[in-house]
Amino acid sequence: ADIISTVEFNYTGDLLATGDKGGRVVIFQREQENKSRPLSRGEYNVYSTFQSHEPEFDYLKSLEIEEKINKIRWLPQQNAAHFLLSTNDKTIKLWKISERDKRAEGYNLKDEDGRLREPFRVTELRVPTLKPMDLMVEASPRRTFANAHTYHINSISVNSDYATYLSADDLRINLWHLEVTNRSFNIVDIKPANMEELTEVITAAEFHPHHCNVFVYSSSKGTIRLCDMRSAALCDQHSKFFEEPEDPSSRSFFSEIISSISDVKFSHSGRYMMTRDYLSVKVWDLNMENRPVETYQVHEYLRSKLCSLYENDCIFDKFECCWNGSD
Repeated sequence: ADIISTVEFNYTGDLLATGDKGGRVVIFQREQENKSRPLSRGEYNVYSTFQSHEPEFDYLKSLEIEEKINKIRWLPQQNAAHFLLSTNDKTIKLWKISERDKRAEGYNLKDEDGRLREPFRVTELRVPTLKPMDLMVEASPRRTFANAHTYHINSISVNSDYATYLSADDLRINLWHLEVTNRSFNIVDIKPANMEELTEVITAAEFHPHHCNVFVYSSSKGTIRLCDMRSAALCDQHSKFFEEPEDPSSRSFFSEIISSISDVKFSHSGRYMMTRDYLSVKVWDLNMENRPVETYQVHEYLRSKLCSLYENDCIFDKFECCWNGSD
């Protein structure tokens, strides 16, 4: 239950949220720089811990829905509070993280312990005052977005308009409004009429950081599709298709498995995107669809061990990638 399943920095890097297999979210806050050691590496201490998801049971399908947190995404900060989205396989939740260091005292109609006072005991009019208290960090659920995905949710991404976000499962991508919990719009559907004809699944999806109409999604075949929501309500046709030609001499039984993309991220400028597969990280220029501009072999030493990794299912492990805050 304590095994971390996802991590996510907020936009400033001051907060780090982690989700685990027990459905908990733990938020760490970066310590202020020490004047005696201004160049020391940042340390993060626990800021808030809360239970985001509980195990559920789907009685219609007789399936248990585990509480494991699949993804966390921060919303850009608009005021003193912080907001984040967290999701398990089926349900997405919006959380508000806020601080309290004052409490109100001197109410007219209730005592300090919160109990209502009898009207005949109110003999004078008092003005409530704020008193200092120890800092308290509260996590409160604001929205619950459910019942929109038949398959397991693998991605959520907040749009640059700060009002909408997308969620993706193996076969569909839905568009949500942050204020509307009971309705979403299907923007990608790759489910064939006959499931025996299914050749690939969606593995990750991400909104463009500046253009709210543009998003990308990756597939288990190692391809990336860029879609523009201005062209059609249902983005069956992509605007761009990114795929690196396969070297026939290096083809093997494991080629399709290790080419599956497990994560895709736009650069902060929006000009590039980064993808992660089992053995490598690739950087793509949005203006060049036929091959990546950079390839980093991060797990090349595992290529000779793919057979044993296949036998113990480790070859199906998923890895994430992340851009530096300054690109």
